[in-house]
Amino acid sequence: MLPRTDILARLRETDPAKLEELRRQADAVRRENVGDDVHLRGLIEISNHCRRRCLYCGLRADNARVRRYRMTGDEILASARRAAEFGYGTVVLQGGEDPNITGEWLAEVIRRIKADPATCDLAITLSLGERSEEELALWRSAGADRYLLRFETSNRRLYEKIHPPRSPDAKDRFALLPMLKRLGYEVGTGIMVGIPGQSYNDLVADIELFKKLQPDMIGLGPFLPHPETPLGRESRPAGGDQPSNDEMTTWKMLALTRLACPAANIPGTTALATLNPADAYETSLQWGANVVMPNLTPPEYRRLYEIYPNKADARESAEEFHETWVRRITALGRGVGVGRGDSPSYLQRAAMLMETTMLLSKKTPRISRI
Repeated sequence: MLPRTDILARLRETDPAKLEELRRQADAVRRENVGDDVHLRGLIEISNHCRRRCLYCGLRADNARVRRYRMTGDEILASARRAAEFGYGTVVLQGGEDPNITGEWLAEVIRRIKADPATCDLAITLSLGERSEEELALWRSAGADRYLLRFETSNRRLYEKIHPPRSPDAKDRFALLPMLKRLGYEVGTGIMVGIPGQSYNDLVADIELFKKLQPDMIGLGPFLPHPETPLGRESRPAGGDQPSNDEMTTWKMLALTRLACPAANIPGTTALATLNPADAYETSLQWGANVVMPNLTPPEYRRLYEIYPNKADARESAEEFHETWVRRITALGRGVGVGRGDSPSYLQRAAMLMETTMLLSKKTPRISRI
């Protein structure tokens, strides 16, 4: 792990030669720890209902202009089958904090995906915000494999400012992450880069927290507010200690995150591709990323899942994205990942748990029957 002063210096670096050195270092660490395969995860945005009032997100409960939807179980299963047809090893069920996505309803959807011969081998990642321990345990027992819960910023004051008070029974995200590990999930988290009021020291603290938590998946992208939100209507501070929400600052964070968490799965995010549709995904893969998430949400819903405007993945069909990405990955000299693509850190943790379980079972005394 780089010293704090070195991380800060690299975040402020502008010398092209030194930036290229950082990129090469992160890319080498990526290759050594997670290999050259790029794993494709099928993203299914199952609901744009949300009870939260986050100051930057277009799905916030106070946005009366968004037309709401919630996919049916049949629609979710059909999208999962598309993922299997394309050869993806994972589906990601993502949505706002929708109170009508109940524990048992989603558990049944998960069971259906795991029971269907066409989709039974898919890993299931959930990204549905802060949920109760009972729901999380139920979904894990139903067959969910991974959970993504971004903390967005390690600065608690800034976090509370942009995420207004939750319901009294809501769980704290920083407490939920270790809980998810205890439940046996492969755990992901992440941040936004360039939040108004964020500092370079905050970004350093984010990387230090990644290092401490050692997540299995880490997503990070530029802060992109929706115009129908409080932060979207404010002017952005610039300069000084305020990090930019541009591509280069995000790529620096991506590279430094790869150095801090060598074995994590790190995607090239849609937010970056929204800033630069031409080659942001490819560039992310050269700065330490090893995952891309094609959008499999049905077209009639995809344009309504507008957490920020002009999302890159709203422009292409699932078929177009898939065909394009197979070519792009090959052109980079990389391979398309096969199978679930679990992170090495998770596989090591699971192996240790299995070994411990076997040792404990051998020590259990046998009771003789008379």
